[in-house]
Amino acid sequence: MKTQILVPLVLCGLLTLVVGGCTTVTVDHVKHLPTELKEGESVVVIGRRSGSNYETEPELVSCIGSVLTQGENALNVIPEQTFVDSLYPWFEARTAPTQIQGLQHLLSYNQIGKVFDEYNVHYIIWVDGNTEKTRSSGSISCGISGAGAACFGFGTWDKTAEYEASIWDYQNKKLIGKVSSVADGTSYMPAIVVPIPLIASVQKDACKGMAQQLIHFFKTSK
Repeated sequence: MKTQILVPLVLCGLLTLVVGGCTTVTVDHVKHLPTELKEGESVVVIGRRSGSNYETEPELVSCIGSVLTQGENALNVIPEQTFVDSLYPWFEARTAPTQIQGLQHLLSYNQIGKVFDEYNVHYIIWVDGNTEKTRSSGSISCGISGAGAACFGFGTWDKTAEYEASIWDYQNKKLIGKVSSVADGTSYMPAIVVPIPLIASVQKDACKGMAQQLIHFFKTSK
């Protein structure tokens, strides 16, 4: 089953000058196998790490975990740092798997399995991606006169937050589906005496889109 959700956050035009930047979020959901969380079972959200040159932002991973613990269909989520510390050094940057196949191999170690069992983990949500600036334009100049300091100009910049979550069934050792979230946003910086940044929260919006879809991904039983 594959669904696509296009969520336009209309903050453009004059409204942009009051509220913030302009952001569009697209969420894709591919589910291969049924899911069910029983009472007492947990999920853990882990971001990809690859040495010092690549890391899925911890704040994005934390944001997803936080959204999953809220609302009527809240999940029991093990905080990433708590879980990583319990499995030291297997999920440190120098040893963490960089692909889902590597995660599968890592789970074959008995000492790792013991930690998963202690937390009663059923599903692992493995998140890969990052947020990047894609374009910027305009300019702002500042100066000092007899009336004081002042800035004038107008600048914009675009950012793209692109993430994919692979959902791994630890108990059955199977990849059961994926959820991807892409947020594109434009931020503005008008300056008439004082610069006023109007920021598009692309990472936060990508987080919310992905987390809301993940909540519907899981079926819970009490």
